[in-house]
Amino acid sequence: MNRVSVLAKELQGCQDTVLLNDWHVTGVSEDVVPGKLVPVTLLERDLVMWRQADGSLHVWEDLCVHRGARLSKGFICEDRVVCPYHGWNYDGTSQCVLMPAAPTETPMKKARAIAHQVVERYGFIWVCLGTPSNDIPAFPEWDDPSYTKVLCGPYHFRSGYRAIENFIDTTHFPFVHAGVNGLIDNPDVIAPYEVDETEDGLSTNEVRVTQPYGDPRNVPVIAYYAYRCLRPLVAYFRKRVEISDPARAAEGNPNDRFCTFLTAQQIDETHSIVRICCAMNFSPAPTPEEVRKRQDLVYAQDSEIVDTQRPERIPVDLRYELHHRSDLLGQKYRSWLRNMGVTYGTFC
Repeated sequence: MNRVSVLAKELQGCQDTVLLNDWHVTGVSEDVVPGKLVPVTLLERDLVMWRQADGSLHVWEDLCVHRGARLSKGFICEDRVVCPYHGWNYDGTSQCVLMPAAPTETPMKKARAIAHQVVERYGFIWVCLGTPSNDIPAFPEWDDPSYTKVLCGPYHFRSGYRAIENFIDTTHFPFVHAGVNGLIDNPDVIAPYEVDETEDGLSTNEVRVTQPYGDPRNVPVIAYYAYRCLRPLVAYFRKRVEISDPARAAEGNPNDRFCTFLTAQQIDETHSIVRICCAMNFSPAPTPEEVRKRQDLVYAQDSEIVDTQRPERIPVDLRYELHHRSDLLGQKYRSWLRNMGVTYGTFC
């Protein structure tokens, strides 16, 4: 085992190949500006994100290979990360290019920061700790100019998987989001729906619900949710909306859609950060502030309940909790995780 492998094994908590070789969101692009070191944690790996003056983004282990100090405690000078302990300088290729104690010597080739693959897409920063086995999941509305896109979050949850499962569940709406996404005195009867599994993940046909405050326009709607589980910690819904108040029906359009792309950054087995991007094609579009206000409310209500669920690690063996036909997508999601070999943050 080489030196980098030894360091990686010592530092990592997650051993699941499917997660290590997947893409995970660790922040939003605007969080990382030139001259700033941003520490983050993913799957118990401490990382540091930084951006060069030309906009190039880097994500490294938060570790100087010299004596193990945290690079995030250092600083950036002339597009180099300077270790806070002995001042070793690392350039954008991750190579050490200066050892102040021996400034005339060329640093060893092995004197490199441990770099990871990183991509910016949909306003998010995506990191892979291993070798990517998939492309970053598709967000169809992102490149459609008819949609207004708004990034929201971060929202803190214990389990990213339970946050995903909550996101793809409509039956909690009347109780967790009473008066917003549902009616506590008149809960929707959820009709049977179908779940398909393909190489792109899980998907459903439309699930119908009543929402008194169904979107950022603050109008009552009938909503039809079509869900997709794209990766273990990435999900999406496309919501077709019909204004249910006849007096305001003219404000709507048969093509009105509200879509949400959700990502969960699993920090460790029982702590995660959820970030979302909302996309809507209403005219006139709500302001970003209006969109965020509603999402902040909904996700605060969600986390207050979801974080009470026990065990904190989601059970992927269906025998451990009771299920109903209305939970079909949640059941399929848990089985999907288990079949992929996801054990980190789960309970069997």
